[in-house]
Amino acid sequence: MAGLSLDHFGLAFEFLLGNLISFAVYLAPIPTFYRVYRKKSTEGFQSEPYIMALFSAMLWIYYAFIKTDEYLLITINSFGCVVETIYIAMFLAYAPKKIKIYATKVILVLNVGVFSLIVLSTLLLAKGPHRVKLLGWICVGFAVSVFAAPLSIIRQVIRTKSVEFMPFSLSFFLTLSAVVWFSYGLCTKDIYIAIPNILGFSFGLVQMVLYIVYKDAKELNMKDDKLPEFIVSTPKHSETQIAPQTVEEIDVSVAESKIEEEEKGEDDKKDTV
Repeated sequence: MAGLSLDHFGLAFEFLLGNLISFAVYLAPIPTFYRVYRKKSTEGFQSEPYIMALFSAMLWIYYAFIKTDEYLLITINSFGCVVETIYIAMFLAYAPKKIKIYATKVILVLNVGVFSLIVLSTLLLAKGPHRVKLLGWICVGFAVSVFAAPLSIIRQVIRTKSVEFMPFSLSFFLTLSAVVWFSYGLCTKDIYIAIPNILGFSFGLVQMVLYIVYKDAKELNMKDDKLPEFIVSTPKHSETQIAPQTVEEIDVSVAESKIEEEEKGEDDKKDTV
């Protein structure tokens, strides 16, 4: 009886912690989309992670209904579907026409076509426990795709040496979420939940390491873009100082020196005459 109570307590804790962290994961991109809204542009952000996240949430809801008694999966993924739909709608509203058309095609093919095909095939080709197993492995496959979706962002970070379009908060909460969901999968003895989160933890860790490595790259680039410095002497202090000068200041000083030379030359001519 004590063991049963302990198991229930553990699952209740996993339920609460899983919901809290998963909510944080879904809400982490809010600063990103606030920036999109403020600038009225998607800039270098990509739609694939959000489209894949929506598709994954839809699959896990279907899996939870087939398996039954998976309330954690239903609650958090229902919230995820709503939030990801809002993100995608904002992305489509501010994306360039070419990217908007591409994202719409991906949504229609994946979230409508492929999802409908999965539902029909699992309902018609499998029954009972076999249906749960078949759908479970399908969920594993697409969950891996969700975690692999940020690979394009990782490649962009390495190429540009900038983490501007890879928020640290999202990477952090994805990693934390993977740990919690892996624990939940172990507690419920559900390998279909546990397996993909091993990969999720790995990708999240890679993103955080890249963020730490390249977070100062933008500051260094800004320093490189600063105006050149010129050495000028200051007789009053009898030492050399470094003072930044703009191109306009240099041009003006050169022009003034030329005028002084011309005036001096004219005075010399007058003295000679």
